[in-house]
Amino acid sequence: KMVSAAKLKKAQDAITAMRPYAEKLTELLQNLSATLDGDVGGEFTTQRELKKVLIVAITSNRGLCGAFNSNVIKEVKSRSQFYAGMQVDVFAIGKKGNDVLTKSLTVVDNQSHVFDELTFDNVTKVAETLTQKFVSGEYDKIELVYNQFKNAATQIVQTEQFLPLAPIKSDTRAKGEQSVAKPVSTGDYIFEPSKEEIVLTLIPKSLKTQLYKGIRDSFASEHGARMTAMHKATDNATELRDQLKLTYNKARQASITNEILEIVGGAEALNG
Repeated sequence: KMVSAAKLKKAQDAITAMRPYAEKLTELLQNLSATLDGDVGGEFTTQRELKKVLIVAITSNRGLCGAFNSNVIKEVKSRSQFYAGMQVDVFAIGKKGNDVLTKSLTVVDNQSHVFDELTFDNVTKVAETLTQKFVSGEYDKIELVYNQFKNAATQIVQTEQFLPLAPIKSDTRAKGEQSVAKPVSTGDYIFEPSKEEIVLTLIPKSLKTQLYKGIRDSFASEHGARMTAMHKATDNATELRDQLKLTYNKARQASITNEILEIVGGAEALNG
């Protein structure tokens, strides 16, 4: 508990500092994409017929963190059932997820070593591997499943589409009305280089940032979950100890009372 509490602060600061950057990068990409016509994303936005799906399961290398890993594993199995009839493989990031999912699903790779030194450069290599699997046609869709950090006691299981890039969400005017695609206004700007070139440069960077954010979220969630689980374990052990001590004292008191009664009974018998 104490080790996780010490590491949680650093992990929490890292993900809190990164989120605004990741969200702004996604917003910028969407704003630019919305003002362009046609298929600008090229190979990253290609919508293919779903036959082969890859699910990236982000768990931890260590246990003793409550339902942290089991929630992700449960969601991965649920997603594999959702894509029933297709080839569904798992790309594990985290030893615990790899150990369990290997028994029921096909795990094509395990990148648990990422947590040994969690840096953007190390995650970039994993992101490039995933991107290559999609671009080469090895998989038609890639999803991320991980725990999003809310606070030390709460982690939310998230399922995000990694590739192909999801289209810009339509803007719904009012309840019941038909959704109408509304390009986000970016003002009258002159772009250098061209919008298309900026978008194609931002897409790989955005994908790397998305994966890094997911792993960072999971890392902070792991320490929060472990700290909470160990705190509850300590409380449960203390409560059990108190109950056992009370039971022991009652039994001891009953034993002493019986001995006194026997002595008194024996003395009365001698006097009688």
